[in-house]
Amino acid sequence: MKSLWDEAEAERLRRAAGDDPAEQDLAMRVYTSQLIGQEPDLVLHGGGNTSVKTRRRDENGAEHDVIHVKGSGWDLATIEGPGLPAMWLDPLLEARKTATMSDEEMVAFLRREMLDQSGPNPSVEALLHAFLPAKFVDHTHSCAALAIANQPDAAERAREIFGDELSIVPYVMPGFKLSHAADQIHVQEGAGTSGQFLVNHGLFSFGDDARTSYERILRYTTMCEEYLAAKGAALLPEEVGTKAQDPEAHTSVAALRDALKEWGFFADSLALDLRLSDANDRFLALEGLAEITGRGTATPDHVIRIKPRPVIGEATFGVEDWRAAIKDFAAWYEAYFNRNAPHADEPKTMLDPLPRVALIRGLGIVGIGRTPKEAGVAADLAEQTARIVLAAEGIGRFTPLNERDLFDMEYWSLEQAKLKPKA
Repeated sequence: MKSLWDEAEAERLRRAAGDDPAEQDLAMRVYTSQLIGQEPDLVLHGGGNTSVKTRRRDENGAEHDVIHVKGSGWDLATIEGPGLPAMWLDPLLEARKTATMSDEEMVAFLRREMLDQSGPNPSVEALLHAFLPAKFVDHTHSCAALAIANQPDAAERAREIFGDELSIVPYVMPGFKLSHAADQIHVQEGAGTSGQFLVNHGLFSFGDDARTSYERILRYTTMCEEYLAAKGAALLPEEVGTKAQDPEAHTSVAALRDALKEWGFFADSLALDLRLSDANDRFLALEGLAEITGRGTATPDHVIRIKPRPVIGEATFGVEDWRAAIKDFAAWYEAYFNRNAPHADEPKTMLDPLPRVALIRGLGIVGIGRTPKEAGVAADLAEQTARIVLAAEGIGRFTPLNERDLFDMEYWSLEQAKLKPKA
């Protein structure tokens, strides 16, 4: 990982922000958020979040601590100031004393403390950002870190890599519960640390200025990359130009389209995005591909865009083959829903039971969506997953979040809200 920090550009942005220190802090937060978002191996399609603590005046002119946190629906690569809504910090810190809070209560609580009520909902991890004492906090789902975070002995490997520089947080459902769990671990073990490693989830870094926190997240990611390389399982480089210009020139992809359009969900609108690369070929050639990809997604929030698993076929598949494969996938998805819905805290309605990714052995990876954008997002995430899985299998066993927890993420209202376009 190479730092993209440009001191001249940072100084230009500070000057453009004016004399208000809070606006200068926000400018630096936007700048490094965009730097993080520009690197797909750090975050992809809405993943990750960032924050900055500063001071602003209330309507009476009194100055108070506030925190700006990435808003739901915004992407770090393109984020601007309005995408980092500000909240009064002290009430958020008081939430440490609250034992439980429902999702709806947490969202309402965070919105009440927003300085501008027209802004987007703050990230579901806003309280965790608030509880961590550093001024700047960065959170990513980097590929290299996920190859390690999705190991059965992820905590032990993280301790080997980072020593006492990061505290280790076992998997906890994001939101209120994770905020409290990570805070308690930071209080107990966080003295002298400058980040956190979250099992099955990702990395946090923090620092007193934007550049320090940003370059720490790069360093921790690089440490993960070097660990993988030392184990003979280096993360394959991201390849450019993998998108096929005419996916349906391949008979198997054309047949996949015909089979999918027989389902009402895709009858009126369907887009396919075929990706061809050496990394994809290696992934598709894995022994036990169906079992490996059936274990779950590389990071929990991917499930809302690519479902818990892909549908798998061959380059020789025709319409009848795909029809059977999709029917099997839909039956599996319905059974998955029926297994897990009874354990949810509230009644759930099943989403469509259709795949968002098709793995075609002997050809490539296909993203599936109702629009070209949806299909492109699915293909991007699937390609990233392929590289993560190859590295994870190379050092041990790809062991992502278990089915029950993954279901909770897929059907979590606060995750589904990420799919809604920002206002």
